[in-house]
Formats: sequence, structure tokens, C-alpha cells
Amino acid sequence: MSRVLGIEGTAWCASAAVHDTATDETVIESDAYEPDSGGIHPREAAEHMRETIPRVVRAARQRAERMAGDGEPAIDAVAFSRGPGLGPCLRIVATAARALSLALDVPLVGVNHMVAHLEIGRHGSGFRSPVCLNASGANAHLLGYRGGRYRILGETMDTGVGNAIDKFTRHLGWSHPGGPKVEQRAASGEYVPLPYVVKGMDFSFSGIMSAAKQAVDDGVPVEDVCFSLQETMFAMLTEVSERALSLTGAEELVLGGGVGQNARLREMLATMCETRGAKFHAPEPRFLRDNAGMIAVLGARMYEAGDTIPVSASAIDSDFRPNQVDVTWDAGGDVSVTRPQANEIRGAEAVVTMGERVRKERVGKAYRHPTLDERLRSERTRQEARLTSLARREGVPTPVVFDVDDTDCVLRFERVGDRDLREALTESNVRAVGRHLAACHGAGFVHGDPTPRNARVGDDRVFLIDFGLGYHTEHVEDYAMDLHVFEGSLAGTSDDADRLTEAFEAGYESRGDAEVIAQLREVEGRGRYQ
Repeated sequence: MSRVLGIEGTAWCASAAVHDTATDETVIESDAYEPDSGGIHPREAAEHMRETIPRVVRAARQRAERMAGDGEPAIDAVAFSRGPGLGPCLRIVATAARALSLALDVPLVGVNHMVAHLEIGRHGSGFRSPVCLNASGANAHLLGYRGGRYRILGETMDTGVGNAIDKFTRHLGWSHPGGPKVEQRAASGEYVPLPYVVKGMDFSFSGIMSAAKQAVDDGVPVEDVCFSLQETMFAMLTEVSERALSLTGAEELVLGGGVGQNARLREMLATMCETRGAKFHAPEPRFLRDNAGMIAVLGARMYEAGDTIPVSASAIDSDFRPNQVDVTWDAGGDVSVTRPQANEIRGAEAVVTMGERVRKERVGKAYRHPTLDERLRSERTRQEARLTSLARREGVPTPVVFDVDDTDCVLRFERVGDRDLREALTESNVRAVGRHLAACHGAGFVHGDPTPRNARVGDDRVFLIDFGLGYHTEHVEDYAMDLHVFEGSLAGTSDDADRLTEAFEAGYESRGDAEVIAQLREVEGRGRYQ
């Protein structure tokens, strides 16, 4: 049993908390930075931290002393948010944590802020091995545990979900934070079309932000744009969350991050999980906002696992990605992705009936606005038929398309393979996927969602299926993203992802453009969720 004091200060919220593992009690002292206009200003945020951290830490220490019994120490360890975040803010928090650790002669624990968002959800839900959607100001990504680390299954290709909303509200002259104001105005709005960009389990908000600003400038009522912004962005996040559940085989989803306070996002995720028969948990609001409570809770787990750091090695890391954290505490274990063979398979988007021929129906999504849902289902059904046939003409093994009904969103295919690639992840098979994607890219289109679920293995061949998210393009970035999606899915489903990734890239290089691999390296190095 332990009592840990946590300190948080990655961007805007100066916070200190105490978590007592014996009683599972967590008390939080917070003081948020609220800029007069626009978004967060790093210098002003750092000044706020410098002025406020000593006070919230002092208050948390007093709470810890009242929680302690006679003769026992009030604090067993000090945890702090080591990153990601704004460097000037992180340095102030780290300095305070080091000073307190030395003054009390207790161990120091460096916590990854984004893993803390996940772990506070797992702690409150009791879930064993969930997928986590982190939806916060500067971040938006999906995490799943595999092989001793939390893997990034998908993430934003440009900006965090909260920052994207704030960019829109700054355009309107609204003060920070913009999310609650958008939610309020959306209550009286109606749907208007906005861009919807999903690539596998990755997604992009830049296009929708530009379109939303332009819509307001063109005279579309602000309420309608706010409503549609929420409906579109949150549908994207819910779709990729369902795809992550389908890929990994997980049956639990937790939500993290300040945008998770939005009632419409929570409603969408809950509806999706209920339809799938999965469990969903969103922490209480005080644990969704940036807060020291989640730092203290994860800090306690790390401390009890012996995962502490000396002061000399406690440098902050403003780009600290969650997949860089070695998980030393009990994180629930890997989820098995092997499922028994069945004649009816429910994927993330469709119900597939396996007979002599395959019938695939894109089912309606109750969480999506009906107009948006109808458009996506119809467009993806037509696109899947076209690109499946085009890939086949380019020499890529794909099923023959027998029939297309874009009204009921039903396709009928030749039955190919006897198992999913995810149940036959060998170097030879992933090398074949690399060659197939190179052929598609050479013909000027991407698959859009190449994962071990969207390839079938049989007759000594690997078939690509499910081109519904594919599209025509001549951009190297799009081709690189196709590879990025596949490699991310390998990390989330395989215990030998590094070796398989090498084989996959070797297969691509044997038929594809070396410039695409170079662009893939650039994509990987962006740390784009900052």
C-alpha cells in the first residue's frame, strides 16, 4: 500500500493530487490557466505554472498529511508528468517534483501523460485490456497493449482534436477553450456536409477545420457548422475506435482526454460499443481534464512495481510518445486476435456472410448522423467494387466482384483464402502484401485500410480485400500513409512486429518507389500528436 503525490503541468492546468492505494481515494488540487483570448500561449502558461504549482503542491501535501495515520509517512513517492507537453511548463513541474522528492527523501516517478489518461480509465472501469481513445487538446490517438508496451494503433495526421476545435473557434473570435462553446451552439444546429477523412485507424482534421471556417465565412449559420463539426469529427473518432476493437479482438474501450467531456462523443462511443457487444467506460470529468489525479494513480502503480528514476535521470521529454514507455506494472496482458471460423463475420463496417460466394453488407451506424451514414456507406460500396477490380487488373490477387448494390450497400464476391492474414503472419505473407500495395500505388491508388484483417491467405497466395477506404491519388504522402497503416496494425496484433515490418518493406521495395519508403520515415518522425 502506498500514498503518492502527483504533479501535472503539461500545458494549461497546474495540478497536484494525492492517491492512497489503501483506500483508493484520490484528492486533486487544480488551477487552470485561462487565456483572455485565442489558444494557449506557452510563455503565459509557463508563468502560470511558476506562480501556481507551489500553491497546489502545498495544498496536496496538507491533504496527504490528513490522510496519513499516526506514525506513517504522509507521502511514499512523488510522481510528475514527464511529457508530452510544452517544454517550459514541463520543466517547472519536473523541478518542483525533484525538489519535493529530495526534501522528503522519497522516490521519484516519471509518468507519461498520455498513458496516464489511459490508465485512469482502466483503473476506474476495472477493464483488463481495453483499447483507449485519447481525445484531448493536443492529442488524438488510439492505444492498445501488446508485448510490454502500449502501441499506437492510430492517430491524427495533423493536429489534436481539441486544438482543431480551438482553431475553428479562434476564427470566430471565441475565447479558449472552444469545445464547450461548440457543444452549446451545436444543440440548436442542423447537419451540413463537411470533409470526412479516415485512413485505416488514422484520421485528419485539417480539411474539416478549413471547410468549417469557410462555411461560416460563406454565411452558413454558426449553429449548423458547430453541429456538423461535432457530428463529423466524433463520427471519425468512433469509426476508428470500432476498427481498433475489430482489429485487436478487444471487447473493452476506455475514453481519455478533455474532449471526452463532450456528451455527444460519449454518446457515440457508447452506442457503438453497445451495438458491438463491447464494454465502454468514460471516467468522471475531473479525471478527463488534464489533472494530477491520473499522474498520482499511475505513479502509484509504477512505484509499487519498482519503476522509479533517480533525479539525475529525470529530464523531461516534450515529445514523449506512449509507445516509448516500458510497461512495468500489470497492464492486463495481450488480447488474443484468433477467433473461431464462422459463416457470419461482423467487422468494423460490415457484416460478411461466407457461403459459396461472399455477401458483404455495409450496415448502418446508429452513432452517425443518417445523412452522413448513408453517404459514406454508398460511396465506400462503389469505391470498393471499383478498386477491387482495378487491383485485380494490375495483377494483385483480389476476389472477383459479381454484384454491386449501392442502394442497400451490398456486394457479392468470389470467396478467396481460408483464413485472415492476422492468423498467418509470416515473413512471406507480409512480403506479398508489400508487393501488392506497390502494384496499387504504381497504378495511382491506395488501399486505404491495409491491415491483417483485410487480407486473406490461401492456395499459397495472399489476397487483398476491402478497398472501401481506398481512393485515387498521385501523392507520395498518401502511399506512405498506406504503409504506415499496415505497420501500425502489425504492432497492435503481432509479437514479432519488427521482423515482419522489415519483410513487408522489403516486399514493397522490390516493386515500389524508394521515395515512398523515405516518406514513410518522415511520417514516423513527426510526432504529429503534439
